[in-house]
Amino acid sequence: MDPPVVPADRLDGWRRAEQTTTRPFAAGPVSVTASTLRYDRTDRPAPRPFFFASRLRIRPGGSPNAALTRFVERKGRSGFRDRLVDRDIETIEVHGERTIAIDDPDASDATLVTYRGRCVLGDETVPVEALLAVWEAGEYLLAGGAYRLDADADDARRELLGLVRSVRPG
Repeated sequence: MDPPVVPADRLDGWRRAEQTTTRPFAAGPVSVTASTLRYDRTDRPAPRPFFFASRLRIRPGGSPNAALTRFVERKGRSGFRDRLVDRDIETIEVHGERTIAIDDPDASDATLVTYRGRCVLGDETVPVEALLAVWEAGEYLLAGGAYRLDADADDARRELLGLVRSVRPG
């Protein structure tokens, strides 16, 4: 399964760090496969900003619907929190939820959840903000990432939201 598409012109300064295909959920005949791209900003101080985009395949197939969307959002949030913990981000709290438009005219609006936490770096902790968006474009897409909450946070947030909005299924 191919990962989603992120326009190359949006990735200036970002380095592709990983491409994976995983099965984050399986129960009986139902399974979810995720193909994910992850990018890092190597020109920023730790904790470095990261961005990811995932395309989901749900088996058995079926059209997106309200119940399935709630399931994908719930599982996506849980998995994203786990990834933040893996990146040494602690005391993670939801800081807000809203709907955003996606650049793809065939996509639904995305549900965007904002998280705040603290990243442990040796003897210090750094405040971090993380974003997770979930939407449907014939299939489910998830995208988001995190960045430091410092003097450059507004620019980092705008850049990350631009990347999220640009993701397409393929």
